[in-house]
Amino acid sequence: METIKKYYKKYEEIIKYLIFGVLTTIVNFVTYYILVFLCRTEAGVIGIVCNVTATIVSIFFAYVTNRKFVFKSKITEKKEVFKEMFSFFSCRAFSFFMDFLIYLIGCTIMKLPSFIVKMVSQVVVTILNYIFSKLIIFKKKK
Repeated sequence: METIKKYYKKYEEIIKYLIFGVLTTIVNFVTYYILVFLCRTEAGVIGIVCNVTATIVSIFFAYVTNRKFVFKSKITEKKEVFKEMFSFFSCRAFSFFMDFLIYLIGCTIMKLPSFIVKMVSQVVVTILNYIFSKLIIFKKKK
């Protein structure tokens, strides 16, 4: 049990990031498939709009959970919170663009099933987002 605690403490941030990353992915998938179900299609522009909306919802979820639980941001001054939030959303805009490109190429050009494309996309996006969060957004001040 002590070994598990030691490894958890050592890798706590990565473990929490992965847990909340999975939850963010679930938020993304659930939102996407609810919208696809409501629209009764995942093809063409409708599928793209569903994907974009799901991504925006999951980005808001990710900001709150990453800030509070993963990187434990201590910033409280409004100007600094806004700067942190702007940085988060800017980096996520880049990963959102990557998600969009993967979806567009995978579903419309390569005609792959959307579920497979979404899985690949989320793996790529999760890795990019951790790198951005760790090195840019929630970088610890020395």
